[in-house]
Amino acid sequence: MSIPLLEYKPSSQNQRVPGYEVPNENTPRPYRIEDYAFAGEVEELIWAAYRQVFSEHVILKFYRQGNLESQLKNKAITVRDFIRGLAKSEAYQSLVIQSNSNYRLVEIALKRLLGRASYNKDEEIAWSIKIATLGWGGFVDALLDSEEYLTNFGENIVPYQRRRYKDRPFNLVTPRYGNYWRDKLESERYKEGEIKNYLDLASSIQIKQLVYTTVNTANIQIPDTTRPTKPTGIPVSINTSANFPVR
Repeated sequence: MSIPLLEYKPSSQNQRVPGYEVPNENTPRPYRIEDYAFAGEVEELIWAAYRQVFSEHVILKFYRQGNLESQLKNKAITVRDFIRGLAKSEAYQSLVIQSNSNYRLVEIALKRLLGRASYNKDEEIAWSIKIATLGWGGFVDALLDSEEYLTNFGENIVPYQRRRYKDRPFNLVTPRYGNYWRDKLESERYKEGEIKNYLDLASSIQIKQLVYTTVNTANIQIPDTTRPTKPTGIPVSINTSANFPVR
């Protein structure tokens, strides 16, 4: 028996009301499958889907989903099914899911799949329980099958950020992983030279104490450096204006 979604009270955020802004370069561009008649033209829509779901400007060939792309080009699946496949792919699992907590996964998924930020912490808690009970796949299905998704994007539109939140796109304010995972990666990378191990490293070094020996200057033997005989031969001029020996 699945647990129903907990009730939460949506706060008043700008993405819940229709926009009245004058269209400009920040106005989101919807990608509809109807606008691309041929398979080659669908590539633009496919890249828009990758950018939205993965929030990456460059997708490596290793992470591309060739099977899903082929089905979309042949109209065997809808755009919504394509988004569903990307969100459930192994690439998304390794890039996003494994490096985030359930609460942050909810934050990321709402922005990338529903095109809006979470209303409040109550909504994040409610959806995180869905992840815990249904798994990531069931959570994705709950979002893509919701009335909110179908109303805004339907079957053939790539999700997009419906309203700019604080004038910044989501991919700038919500990177792939948070500070916790970044710090964990850094600590594993520089484990040998970790700052918190500095005291242990310093205490493990054995310092040899210098022993000073007193010296009596009266007992120092100064060698005689005087020559026993006078030099013989051609004298050298000591005239300061001469640049060479004068015979």
